[in-house]
Parts: sequence; structure tokens; C-alpha cells
Amino acid sequence: MSHVRKQAYQDVLHRKPQSINKVTKVSTLFGENVFHLEVMREYLPDEAYKSIKQAIADGSRIDRRIADMVATAMKDWALSKGATHYTHWFQPLTGATAEKHDAFFKPVGPGRAIEQFSGDLLVQQEPDASSFPHGGIRNTFEARGYTAWDPSSPAFVISNTLCVPTIFIAYTGEALDYKMPLLKALNEVDKAAVEVCKYFDKNVTKVSATLGWEQEYFLIDKALFNARPDLMMTGRVLFGQAPAKGQQLDDHYFGSIPERVTAFMRHFENEAIKLGIPVTTRHNEVAPNQFECAPIFEECNLANDHNLLLMDLMEKIARQHDFRVILHEKPFAGLNGSGKHNNWSLATDTGVNLLAPGKNPKSNLQFLTFFVNTIKAIYDHADLLRASIASASNDHRLGGHEAPPAIISVFIGSQLTKALDDLEKNIKAGKMTPQDKTELKLNIGKIPQILLDNTDRNRTSPFAFTGNKFEFRAVGSSANCAHPMTVLNTIVAQQLKEFKKNVDARIAKGNGKDEAILKELQQLITTSKPIRFEGNGYSDEWVKEATKRGLKNLKDAVSALKVWSDNKVHELFEKNNVLTKREILARQEIEFEKYILRIQIEARLIEDLTQNHIIPAAIEYQNRLIQNVKGLKDVLGGSSTEASKVQTKLIELISSHISKMHAAAGVMLDNRKKANKIEAIEERAAAYRDTVKAQFDIIAYHANKLEKLVDDDLWPFPKLREMLFTR
Repeated sequence: MSHVRKQAYQDVLHRKPQSINKVTKVSTLFGENVFHLEVMREYLPDEAYKSIKQAIADGSRIDRRIADMVATAMKDWALSKGATHYTHWFQPLTGATAEKHDAFFKPVGPGRAIEQFSGDLLVQQEPDASSFPHGGIRNTFEARGYTAWDPSSPAFVISNTLCVPTIFIAYTGEALDYKMPLLKALNEVDKAAVEVCKYFDKNVTKVSATLGWEQEYFLIDKALFNARPDLMMTGRVLFGQAPAKGQQLDDHYFGSIPERVTAFMRHFENEAIKLGIPVTTRHNEVAPNQFECAPIFEECNLANDHNLLLMDLMEKIARQHDFRVILHEKPFAGLNGSGKHNNWSLATDTGVNLLAPGKNPKSNLQFLTFFVNTIKAIYDHADLLRASIASASNDHRLGGHEAPPAIISVFIGSQLTKALDDLEKNIKAGKMTPQDKTELKLNIGKIPQILLDNTDRNRTSPFAFTGNKFEFRAVGSSANCAHPMTVLNTIVAQQLKEFKKNVDARIAKGNGKDEAILKELQQLITTSKPIRFEGNGYSDEWVKEATKRGLKNLKDAVSALKVWSDNKVHELFEKNNVLTKREILARQEIEFEKYILRIQIEARLIEDLTQNHIIPAAIEYQNRLIQNVKGLKDVLGGSSTEASKVQTKLIELISSHISKMHAAAGVMLDNRKKANKIEAIEERAAAYRDTVKAQFDIIAYHANKLEKLVDDDLWPFPKLREMLFTR
């Protein structure tokens, strides 16, 4: 075993679980580091409290005087929590969060200073915009960009810093982040859904999209992680012979959580609870050393902020327990990858989940309205939804036998399938008689209030109905949920607007309200039927069937990202005031650039590891074998040939793998140089996919064969069996 690998392995064996402070009731910690409404009530004057509460509820503007009051209260509260600095916490198009810390401290004279935080500093700041991805919206010499306070997501204190959630925009007002488009999409779906709700309940004044994410991740010991340059720099293992035992026994899934891992989980959960993140679920996932955590659902914008905050929190706390968290979608070939299932629904300010069946025909008709319109939105914009989760890392996972395929389809279960089929057939072409309406309403009324267990879950479906919500299962574990949630809420908002317009037109022609709704639903059910699929999404038959239905199979990120060039996509987002064409094309360029850079980094690392680590280790072992063969010849003379057959065969095998791996690495390097000369970014991304990435599996194949042949003492990196089964 190489010195570095041996030392790393020894470090792991001597690890002990880290103890953390015991808490009698976790509930007593909830939100203690958050400037939430109850804290505001304590720190703010009544006028300011009512104003901020109103702004949170309806997005109304907060005037400067109120902002000053809020800033002073935030500062006083943050100081009581030990904060010394403040920052605008935002979500640039890197996919991570960003922050620039400034001290409350301000000198006011010789030997005198105060803590200061004004309304101006709360509401707006000016970080450098040119150093973040902007897709051509900003020139390098135009560095100005602004962060602006988002009152709907409460400020919080972490690591002695007051963090204020904000949007991030260019000097021109164009969005340079994920939060601003999400807020706009949520506003549109709110308005559209309220208008449709008025058919059923005129008391509804607000509809909020809700999100409950499920975060999957791997934990690797820090020492072993640090001894794997590929894992450190790319988040995944570029080489590695699969261990004899992987996940085939299904013994890790929901199994007993290792003691060290439990200590880590308890630690980050407690810190998450303090930050108002309602994490409630933890368990072992399918692959060894893979785990999952999940919270109770929340309003979509807040839920997304909490997910990003939790990912950052997990990585920081993992280091304290001598772990590293791996959020890559596919860190280990041959094992399950990690996703982030997005459970989405719509909830009214009257306490109704619009995707939960009710107790009577009226509430069930309301459920069917939002249920069917969501399916129609997915049918109309399936390719756009696929584009929203496209990335180089998610390409490794989608379509594998633990993740949904790249073909977007909707699973609703047998009971709801029958309900929609009956609804489609039973509505009369002409004007419905009172008896027809009564019969239909009785059938609708039979939909049970609880559908959670009415059918088996279809893990092969990218978009599945799970009783009272839709689960978008194709989102990658490292993704910012805001991107797919912006798309989902925008397309649902657009569909609800179309539905309202068409129903009103039917009513104007003399149909009763319920009859107009039912006939429009029938039309939507018929039109969107091709997107519904109840079978095995992994099967070859489904690929063929999907083609017949007109559903696209956008197998990779490059193919999927092309969707953003469609003028219909630009019209959709502009019509709903979510993104302009310029903003969309800028984001497309950024995503293509991300794809290229990730493949480029992996290619450079593969070249380094093969030339400077793997091939030298293989040659050293080969030389040992050659010396052994020579020694046998000296001792045995002519009879050495038979005695050294095995060694000679090994020498030949090693030479063959070295030669082929070296050749493939050379082809990869040449192709990378050629690809870099292509100016059009979409064509360059395609070249990286088709000519550079295409060599990865070839090189990995020979590297993995060498790992099996070369003496374990000489192999330079920790092996998968060590990383996945050493805790």
C-alpha cells in the first residue's frame, strides 16, 4: 500500500465518533438563530412589524423609514447572538451561494466606535457583478451589480455573521441569480391559481407553491477523500475497480446508521433546526455510505433557501467529524447516484392543499382541476422541464437503474388513471342534462380523500403523483432547486391562465360553471394523455413507445440545453414576466460553459492521474515481474519458461493496458485541443461530449484492469472498497 494511502487508511481506523451536546427537546432549538416574525414582534415597533408582515404576505414595498427600523432591530438581535459582521447572502449562477462580509463596527472619533447597520445597507449592496457568470449580460469593465433584500426569506445568524437573503441583479436590472426568477414565477402561479380557485372558493386570496426536497449524499472519510485527487476536484471517482460487494445485497438501505455518521447527522440537524430548517427525516440510502435527509415542506422560495443553506452547513460540519460530504450526482460508477427529489404542491391561504382530494364532489373537482392542469403543463413543456435539470454531473445519473430516465413522463397510479379515463369518456358532447351532471359528480366524489397509498410508487418516473403532491424525481443532488422550480411554476401558471380563459369562454357560450370546467378538463385529459405512463421507465420498450407518442429522449445535457433557444420558450417566460429572452440566452450560455469546464477539468485530471500516478505504478510492478522472470531464469535455466508463465502473461497484460490507456489519453488531449478552438459555444460543448468525454470510459476501463493486476502495495489511491466500507 502506498505511503499516502496507508496513512489515510490508518487515520480512518483510529477515528472515534465525536460527541455533541445533548438536547432534551430539539423543538426548543427551532429557529433560535432566525430573525422570524416572532422575533420581529419583540424587536420592532408595531408599525414596522405590521409593514414587514404585509410585505412578506403580498410583496408590497417597504419604505426607507421602515427599512431603517428593521435594520436597527436586525442589528440589535444579531449582536445579542454574537454576530460581528453582516452579509447579503445570494445565489449567483455558479450554482452555489455567495457572501461578502462587512463588520458592524464603525469608528466615530478618536478611541470611539459604534456598531452600525442602516436601512440602506439592509436593502441594497453592490458586489462585483463581472466576476460571476453572466452569459454576456455584463462586460468585464462593467462590474456593477446589486444585491437587494428579499423580506420573504428571514435573515439568520451563522458563524457570527448576520445573513440577509437577497436577489442579485445587474446594473441594468437583469437577473444574475436563481432567486429573482423564482420569486417572479411564484408570483405568477399565485395570481393564476387564485383566479382558478375563485370558481370553487371566493375566500381564497393567495396560493403558495410548496416544496419539500429530499437531499441524498455520500459521506467519505476526510483522509481517504484527500488521498483521491479526482474526488477532491470533480466530486466523483474517475477511476476505480468496483468492490466485490456493492449494493447488491440491499443491506445498507434503511439499515442501522453507523455511530460516527449518527453523530454527524445529529450535529448538522441541530444546527439546521436552529436556522429554522425543519429537517425531520434521516436514513441510509441504497449505496454503501450513501444517506438522505429531508425536511417538512415549506413555501417554495424559503424551502430552496433552506436547501442551499443546509448543503453548505453539511459540508462545514462534516469536516468537524473528519468526513467529507459528496453531493455529486454519480460519485461512483456502478452504484446508485444521488438525487434531490422535489415534492411540489399548491396551498391556499384558507388552508387547502389544491393537490389533495377532498371529502365531496366540489372539493374533488377543484383537485382534478389543478391535477389535470399540472399534467397538461408538463405535457406542453416536457422538454423545458428536462432542460431545467440538465448538467454534466446529472448526465451520469439520469437513465441509470436508480434514477428516472431522460424522457419526461407523468405517473399518477391506477386509481387516478381510471378516474381520468372515466371523466374523459362520460362527458357528453352536447349540453349536459341534470342527470348527467349528478352522475358525473357522484363519480368524482368517489375519489378518496387520501390517495397516499392507493398505488405502488413508480421509481422510474421522472414526475410522479404521490397522493397529495407531485414529485419531480429527476433533479440532481447538487442542483439549485430554484431552476427547475422556476420552470415548473411558470408552466403551471401559464396553463392555469389558459384554462381560466377557456372556461370563461365556455360559460359565456351558455355552459354552467361546473359543466364548463368539466368539458375543459376532458379536453385537457385527452390532449395530454401521451405524457402519462404507468410502466417501467427503464425498459427499451418505453423508449420506443415514447417515440411513437412524440415524447423526446434528450439523453444528455448538451441536447437538453438546446431547448432554451426555442422562441416559444422565450415567449413563455416573457409573457409571464419571469425572464427576458436576453436573460434566457445568457443562462443557456452559462450552462453550456459549465458543461465544457466540468468535462475539461475531468479530462485534465485524467491525463494527470494516468501519466503521473497509474502508469508509473503499473510500470514499477511490471519491472518487479521482469526481475522475477530474470531471477527464475538464473536459478532454473532453460526450465524457467514454464515456471514464469504467469509472470510473463501479467507483464504482457500490463503492457497492453498501459499502451491502450496512454493512447486513449493522447486522443483525448488532441480532441480537447481541437474542441477549444471552436468558437460557437454550443458546438464546442457538443465536441467535448462527443470526442473528449467519449474517451473517459476507455481510459477508466484500462485503469480499472490495472488496479486488479498491480500489487496492492503499489496502487497510489484509496480503493472503492476502502472508501465505501471504512467508517
